[in-house]
Amino acid sequence: MNIPEGLNVVYEDDVLVVVDKPSGLLSVPGKGEANQDCVAARVRARHPGCIDQPSVHRLDQDTSGLLALALTAEAHRDLSGQFMDRLVGKRYIALIDGVVEEEGGTIELRFRLDPDNRPYQVYDPVNGKRGVTRWRRLAVENGRTRVEFMPHTGRTHQLRLHSAHEMGLGFPIVGDRLYGTGTGPGQLKLHASLLRLRHPVTRAPLEFVSPAPF
Repeated sequence: MNIPEGLNVVYEDDVLVVVDKPSGLLSVPGKGEANQDCVAARVRARHPGCIDQPSVHRLDQDTSGLLALALTAEAHRDLSGQFMDRLVGKRYIALIDGVVEEEGGTIELRFRLDPDNRPYQVYDPVNGKRGVTRWRRLAVENGRTRVEFMPHTGRTHQLRLHSAHEMGLGFPIVGDRLYGTGTGPGQLKLHASLLRLRHPVTRAPLEFVSPAPF
């Protein structure tokens, strides 16, 4: 498959690339020939000497925003360790499909994959994995609420489920086709707006900011 070269690169050196991923583009390859175009494949095309699996974290296909990738095995180990040890700062901006009355707080819910309805996640207080998200309300806009999320854990669909579940914010993120009323890719109003980490070689602190496109 011919992989397009287009990427919005916000930082790049010999070991690290940070991109601003558009909604609708996969972070890593999916199943089948039609799902091979992704951020990782485009980075490999841009850097022929890159390792086979440069991704150190992922954003859902419909989520836009900042994504870091490693070009070398050493950088990959270091960055993966930073994510595993929760040393990476992350913030997201979302537009919630309803009016959230509270000003902020912390959501803590346990959830797991529904094996009969992949990739849907379901609330399970017994067997689910713990997900923790801090949040604050930024504004109410025409019956919708702009929210900043600061996840402490990084579970699959964590922010989307924490938004939609009645024990979370109680409203889905606008355009969510799994937990809300979205009908197709590219509609989800969830954006990874801040990424803070240490350079895997120099150890210098790095911070990247991307305004939400909605």
